[in-house]
Amino acid sequence: MESSSNKAPRNKLPALMLLVLALVILVFVIWKLDSSPATNDAYASADTIDVVPEVSGRIVELAVSDNQQVKQGDVLFRIDPRIYEANLAKAQASLAALDKQIMLTQRSVDAQQYGADSVRATVEKARAAAKQASDTLRRTEPLLTEGFVSAEDVDRARTAQRASAADLNAVLLQAQQAASAVSGVDALVAQRIAVEADIALTKLHLEMATVRAPFDGRVVALKTSVGQFASAMRPIFTLIDTRHWYVIANFRETELKNIHAGTPANVRLMSDSGKVFVGKVDSIGYGVLPDDGGMVLGGLPRVSRSINWVRVAQRFPVKIVVDKPDEEMFRIGASAVATLEPQK
Repeated sequence: MESSSNKAPRNKLPALMLLVLALVILVFVIWKLDSSPATNDAYASADTIDVVPEVSGRIVELAVSDNQQVKQGDVLFRIDPRIYEANLAKAQASLAALDKQIMLTQRSVDAQQYGADSVRATVEKARAAAKQASDTLRRTEPLLTEGFVSAEDVDRARTAQRASAADLNAVLLQAQQAASAVSGVDALVAQRIAVEADIALTKLHLEMATVRAPFDGRVVALKTSVGQFASAMRPIFTLIDTRHWYVIANFRETELKNIHAGTPANVRLMSDSGKVFVGKVDSIGYGVLPDDGGMVLGGLPRVSRSINWVRVAQRFPVKIVVDKPDEEMFRIGASAVATLEPQK
């Protein structure tokens, strides 16, 4: 009896130790999850742009293929430049014709301006003569009734007044012609400015006919070929910005209290889970679309909850910028695992 009673405590000891060890491990796991939150609800992403031509025309050269890596400044495709070259030649010819016309008109203006001083003097002289003739006529006419002057004297005064008025009008017309010649040059100069603007715009269109990569990236969704007519502002394909990769990781709202911009992070891609990429939190999302009804705002990310019949913590997207991404491994939408190291 005594031996069996001694065995019972000894048999319970290993079980008790295992229970204590399990509790310790459980506490450690809970502490680890709380201090270093992790999630496998994450995916790789990068910024993208639609590559669109800014001018219309037929594609005469397609220098890239689908999924090809390109460098900033590389030619992506070219649009037939002939119509823009013709427009440029036409505008340049118009400019040359205008320059010649301006030169000829300017010569005429210079010739007229050369005698401008004499024209002004002639105008003043003609005004004085016209005034004198008018005054003489005004004084002479009353004297005719009193017999101090003859009718012939009055006729001569009237003739002199009319002649001086005609001379004044002729001189004024000459002055107006000189002024109109100057304004004609001004109009041609204004027209020249407009033609120069057309030339600059045509050169810009000609430059836009060659589409280049605005940054290092990768071509995706390319579904066209040489000969296709490209319309301005209509996408041809998509270009992924491979200079900056980031991971969107969805964390429970209960895990966000110690997470902020700059929090260190480790990222693993499921394509090679043994390779760890270092990064840091860039920002935390401030809005998601709820799946259980309520307010819906367009443009917000939709993050589904794991259990719909229990009130669980919502998850919010955390953007993690990767420091040194592997361009061959990172793909938009690639599954990832993210672990954060909040600094409390």
